[in-house]
Amino acid sequence: MIGVDANILVRYAVKDNPQQTAQATDFLAKHRCLILKTVLLELVWVLASKSGYDLSRELVLERVRHILGLPNVVMQDAEHVVIALDWYEAGMDFADALHLASSYDLTAFATFDKKLSNKAALLNISHKVIFLQTKQK
Repeated sequence: MIGVDANILVRYAVKDNPQQTAQATDFLAKHRCLILKTVLLELVWVLASKSGYDLSRELVLERVRHILGLPNVVMQDAEHVVIALDWYEAGMDFADALHLASSYDLTAFATFDKKLSNKAALLNISHKVIFLQTKQK
């Protein structure tokens, strides 16, 4: 199995460079590939961010799910990634969703991030989020 960098997945997803798109497509078709969670995080960031391709959340999800469904692709920690993608689809930041889903086997997830804490509560996420509130002086 071969680990694949985000740049290969980006070329495959956006098809903005014909030569690299063809190479990425061919490589993904001919090799058993592992996508690491860190690579997926980078892929989503590149596709969604204003500094990257600024794709809509719906289009990012469509492209990522397509890649993860390719016959030769295996996703690291796939069970937690599926949960994170569902939360991302429901409006949570993908990095936050991936961190929270990846901590599912732990007692809780602690954060100073009020937005993450609020979104987890809004989505009725059963995993405990501990919000560390900053004390006012």
